[in-house]
Amino acid sequence: MKGVVFNLLEETVHRAHGPDVWDALIESAGVSGAYTSLGSYPDSEVEALIAAAMQALALDRNEVLRWFGQSAVPVLAERYPAFFDGPASAREFTAGVNTIIHAEVRKLYPGAICPHFRLSDREDGRLVMDYLSIRRMCALAQGLVEGAAAWYGEVVEIDHVACTQRGDPHCSFLIRWSPAPDRELAFA
Repeated sequence: MKGVVFNLLEETVHRAHGPDVWDALIESAGVSGAYTSLGSYPDSEVEALIAAAMQALALDRNEVLRWFGQSAVPVLAERYPAFFDGPASAREFTAGVNTIIHAEVRKLYPGAICPHFRLSDREDGRLVMDYLSIRRMCALAQGLVEGAAAWYGEVVEIDHVACTQRGDPHCSFLIRWSPAPDRELAFA
């Protein structure tokens, strides 16, 4: 896994819990903690960090990954604003992951192995998003979609209808976005 993912994880932990918690996770996970964005590191190191976070926070793996995805979006927006400037909505942002974001990631970080998303629109307005990856981090993908919705001020409903963790050949989500309710109207 590319070091940029570790850097994002470190930054999200720092922002939410402080640098001491990151240091404790590094120690508990038994990993070096020295990650350069261009470096490549074994997937086992991120899994060890996830396991340490699971223990520290009393959460399961998917909850940790989902939190990471949600929390990473503001960091991504600061570091890579061009990814967020073009799309006008979370749906447009999600639709550009393969062709824009992952294409750019591969340019910036040679050797990056990105997940692939198969996207298709349904007649009922929902987006079908198939997550294809050997890493089995579908909860991270879900968290990123949720984080993007929050970034664009939208509400998202996600149904995780198929999952490799349940024996399905790939993970599949049904996603529907809507604008966030106007807070002023809620008090009228």
